[in-house]
Order: sequence, then structure tokens, then C-alpha cells
Amino acid sequence: MEFWERDFEFLRVRTIVKNALKKDTLPDLQTILFLIGVQELGRIPKSKFTKEEKRDLMHIAVCTLLESEGYFEFEGRDQDGWPHWKEKTPFSLKGIDEQEAYLVGKIIEYFKNYNHLHTFTEH
Repeated sequence: MEFWERDFEFLRVRTIVKNALKKDTLPDLQTILFLIGVQELGRIPKSKFTKEEKRDLMHIAVCTLLESEGYFEFEGRDQDGWPHWKEKTPFSLKGIDEQEAYLVGKIIEYFKNYNHLHTFTEH
């Protein structure tokens, strides 16, 4: 995927999320990772997530996104229902820009797959 295509598709994902959440501004990368983490956790708490839980949810998202590339292997869920992975291969991309670009591509792929599996639509 070329740079402009990735930017266009990520803008589309950000717009879908913005509209679904009924927000005025587009979400950033961290917000989308957080939301993927919540989706993969499969539940919303009765009270707000703690700062540590928010960080853990973003980790869940990264592991989910990189699992298909062989970076992580799903181990299961703990007694509280939180998913856990083990690292199989170290993430080889160096530099924050390269890592973010790679994650953006994986997020686009995630949303394309999610759209095929669910009735998540733009309104």
C-alpha cells in the first residue's frame, strides 16, 4: 500500500470511529488502539478503566494486530478475563515513525476484517 493510500484509509477508519462515538474530532492512533483493546477484551467495566488498564488495553490491541504476523502468540485469558500473549519474535522495526506506520496498516486491515464480520457501519 502506498503512503497516500494508507493515509486515506486511516482517515476513513478515523472517520468511522468518530461517527460511531458521536465525537466532533477525529481520534488519534492511541485512541483507536484503546478502542481495539476494549473490543478484544469484550467488555466494558462498570466504572472507568484505570490508567494501568488503559495501557494494558493498548497492549492488547498491539498484540492482536501483530499476532497474525507471528510477533505474538495468544496464551489465553486470566481469571479476570484479560487476554495474554507471549512474544514469539521481537518487533524488528526501529524508530517511532516506522512502527506507527506499520501499526496504522494493521489497524486498517483490522477494520476491513471487522467490517466483513460485523455490521459496523458509518452513519
